[in-house]
Amino acid sequence: MTDLASRIGIDEVKELARTIPVAELYSLMQSKDPAVSRNAAWVMTHKSNAQIAQLNQKDLIDLILSTGDTPLRRLTLNLVERQPMAEDEIRSDFLDFCLGHMAMMEEPPGVQSLCMKLAYRMCSYYPELMHEFQETLRLIHIEHYKPGLQCLIKKLRK
Repeated sequence: MTDLASRIGIDEVKELARTIPVAELYSLMQSKDPAVSRNAAWVMTHKSNAQIAQLNQKDLIDLILSTGDTPLRRLTLNLVERQPMAEDEIRSDFLDFCLGHMAMMEEPPGVQSLCMKLAYRMCSYYPELMHEFQETLRLIHIEHYKPGLQCLIKKLRK
């Protein structure tokens, strides 16, 4: 088996996704070793949506809110974005995080776009929150963003 503390390539990731159970990867995502937690999260993103839906969303969000590791944050945001999210599961701290980080120029485009998509999803349940989301988008100076994010912002503004 590949050591998740070392550098791994996409072929190894796909093989690990096929062979390592979700519960084991989930446990490895909590590792104190940043390389292990990032690699486990990367492998987890190659699991099926049905398998990802089984993950504890609250714990994933807690990891997003607490980690200082940007790649781990992006990978974990990807997992949450692929999970269903019901109206009664919306966390105000996570919504605030997404609204704040979608406009942070220090964040990489992957984190910004995932935060935009998740904030949109959470706000879509409530007209007053959707208004706040649209106002946040309106204040964004689109010309400062990468082309992919510009496209997403234009789409979400409609």
